[in-house]
Amino acid sequence: MTPETWMNIAGGVLIALGAAFGLVAAIGLIRLPDALNRLHAAAKPQSFGIVVVCIGLGLILRDNGAWMMLTLVAGMQLVTATTASQMMARSAYRTKQYREDLQLVDDGLAETEESDQRGL
Repeated sequence: MTPETWMNIAGGVLIALGAAFGLVAAIGLIRLPDALNRLHAAAKPQSFGIVVVCIGLGLILRDNGAWMMLTLVAGMQLVTATTASQMMARSAYRTKQYREDLQLVDDGLAETEESDQRGL
């Protein structure tokens, strides 16, 4: 088998693996009990999945322009997904849209009260 064939096989496996991580993220959104857990399921495996899909596509396409575009896509996904999930989690925490019985330690309470007093 030629190196191109091995790269195509590896790329296909990586794309399937990334799609599986996306499926895990979708199942987590449905199955997990509250907003904070759902945000974790939405951000972590989905971000990893898109990076793995981009690597797989890069192996299949084997073009410098495609690699640059896929790197940009993966980088922007990592930046925006984590930032958006952080902001949504903060909003869910402040509006008490989570199950308190699932939370063992409330580290954010003092920070939230302090920022509320400062008007943030």
